[in-house]
Amino acid sequence: MIPAVVLMTLLWSTDLQAQSVSPPAEYSVRLVNGTTSCSGTVEAFHEGEWSGLCFRWFWSMMRQATVVCRQQGCGNVVAESRGRLVKDGRIGVILYSICRGNESSTRQCDNRRGHGVCDGEYYHHVTCSESVRLVDGAGLCSGRVEVKSNQSWASVCEADFDRQDAEVVCRDVGCGAPAALQGGLYGEGEGQTWDKEFQCKGKESRLLDCDTSDRKNNTCLPGNAVGLTCSEPDDVRLVGGGSRCAGGVEWYDQGEWRTVGAIDWNQRDVAAVVCRQLGCGSNVSELPGNTTRGIRVYCSGSEFSLRECRRMDDLLPGLTVICSASPLPAFIIRHVVVLLILLTAITTSYLYYKVKTFTQTLQVI
Repeated sequence: MIPAVVLMTLLWSTDLQAQSVSPPAEYSVRLVNGTTSCSGTVEAFHEGEWSGLCFRWFWSMMRQATVVCRQQGCGNVVAESRGRLVKDGRIGVILYSICRGNESSTRQCDNRRGHGVCDGEYYHHVTCSESVRLVDGAGLCSGRVEVKSNQSWASVCEADFDRQDAEVVCRDVGCGAPAALQGGLYGEGEGQTWDKEFQCKGKESRLLDCDTSDRKNNTCLPGNAVGLTCSEPDDVRLVGGGSRCAGGVEWYDQGEWRTVGAIDWNQRDVAAVVCRQLGCGSNVSELPGNTTRGIRVYCSGSEFSLRECRRMDDLLPGLTVICSASPLPAFIIRHVVVLLILLTAITTSYLYYKVKTFTQTLQVI
């Protein structure tokens, strides 16, 4: 009799525990099927179940991904990729979302949300840094260095951080080589100070791979929280223009170089971002390039890199950009651009004339 009572008590207790576990909040997000807890395919909780989160054409890649990483308690966005849903017609959460990048969760973004069929839409895979982030900077590749410690973030003292450490941090957050390293450059932060000293060799892929030792001095004076500026990732290039600062725009996207296009009224802003990312000054001119159609991007013009702009699903003719740091003088560049435009107009008129003449000849025959 006693075993039966004990069994019923255990079952009742288990049932109460199951009922006390509250479900995730509506539109909570998670990363699944990744190599770490900070990487994977983005899913959202809606109407009692987890579904693939698919975005429409105005998915602003890095801004939304930045919010997803923050919501997961991870660091900076290292990479974002996308692909077709495994099976057309799969039910998923369609999220029309515009994030500024400073929200603490995707629920705070400007959303128009709905649960429907993600036919022909994309799922998104996000990789975030696990143990380090750059905060309060001007872009994705600059900010105060913070390290994750016991589920909270801690600033790093400048005295415990050198060039080799900076190289690893820049690599860990998906950026280029270190450009500037200075204490107090991006504020002090409100949390604790990291109690270890890094001993990176500069070749490690992640900061977690570096050795550490106890700090020699347990205090960090005000103004010494290390600030780091990394160069932008080397994922944009200009080709066919005779120099690295002139040519057709290409973007390294998901394992291949792809042509970049922009709608007429947005070409100047896209060109400004490209020239800024390449360190080529400002844009002198921009015009449609060859007939190769490329992924369409939309930039406001203030972004530090092309990956911060919005990516569209439609294709447009490739964009050609000439930056001010091109070795050709500006007045020559402008003349060349004018000649190219005139040549295009003349060629178009000539082809139209030939086609019209040929058509009239056929009618006579």
